[in-house]
Formats: sequence, C-alpha cells, structure tokens
Amino acid sequence: MDIQLKRGLLDVCVLAAIKTEDSYGYQIVKDMKPYVEISESTLYPILRRLESAELLTVRKAEHNGRLRKYYHITPLGLARIEAFKEEWQEILAIYQFITREVSEDE
Repeated sequence: MDIQLKRGLLDVCVLAAIKTEDSYGYQIVKDMKPYVEISESTLYPILRRLESAELLTVRKAEHNGRLRKYYHITPLGLARIEAFKEEWQEILAIYQFITREVSEDE
C-alpha cells in the first residue's frame, strides 16, 4: 500500500480509537488490533503528529504509581473524521472504477 495513503488512514484510525473516550497508547493499540495491526513504535509518532496538528490533546495522570499519557480528541479531530467519511465515498468510487469488469462491448 502507498505509504502516504496508509499514513492518512492510520491517522484517522487513531482518532476513531479515541473518539468516544480518552485513551492511552497501549489501549489504543489493543482497540485497533481487530481492524488494523499497529505497533506502539508506529503509534507514538502518529500521536505526536496529531497533537501538533491540534487534532488531539494530551494529559498526564498517575496510574499504579506511574504517569500515563491520555489522549483526547479535539473538535478539529472530530471534524477530520467527518471529512474522512466524505472523502471515503470518492475513494470507494475510484476503487470500484479500478476493479470493475470490462465487457467485450466496451
């Protein structure tokens, strides 16, 4: 898969993973696992990039004596998910065009 396309898809997947509740890195990986394989070493640069783009915020909280970073989606992050859903219709149309069966009459 094209690296840029995959990167964009993973960004939206991470946002979707925290859409309904704040979460932390390991839990995000677990939540995504049934749908897409992502390692923590891939996830953390994505989280930093999404934070820089103001699509999520980060807060630190103590858990079992250790600080854990929790990620929260911002309104801009929610808007990115909605924009992706609209873009997906175009991607789906392109896929259908590429994979269509061409009859001999065409």
